[in-house]
Amino acid sequence: MISVGLGIDAHPLIENKSLILGGVDVSFDKGLDGHSDGDVLTHAVIDSILGGSIGGDIGTMFPSTDSRWKDMSSLALLNQAFDEVKREGWMLSNLDATIVAERPLLQPFLHRMIDNLATILCPTSKRINIKATTMDKMGFVGRGEGISVFAIALLAKVI
Repeated sequence: MISVGLGIDAHPLIENKSLILGGVDVSFDKGLDGHSDGDVLTHAVIDSILGGSIGGDIGTMFPSTDSRWKDMSSLALLNQAFDEVKREGWMLSNLDATIVAERPLLQPFLHRMIDNLATILCPTSKRINIKATTMDKMGFVGRGEGISVFAIALLAKVI
């Protein structure tokens, strides 16, 4: 059996915070606001794998009203979520994600993001693809007010 899940997340950029994407501290003058570390890439990935496993969503599993998740590493949240997905018998076939940000230039960081996600999700980084694009100055992302991510995961389950 195969199943696909889509994850989408967006957070505003704020001053005096580190920019964390895929567990990588990206050199930039702003970071993402969020209850955990604000890692929109990892949040979208969590939603995609939970969606593919028919396992709900990140907000249900890790509600922002729960102080246990305050400032938590999103990679730790991904690890916990994927443990649940694996307990249900699912494995990741592949993951594709697109980070939408006007700045900073993300290309130099993508391989490290892929490696961080692969460490948790699958035995090889060859199953994970991450791209970055801009909005050509349109909308909140284009104005540099935030970053959004779209992720799709294909999961397989032996039944």
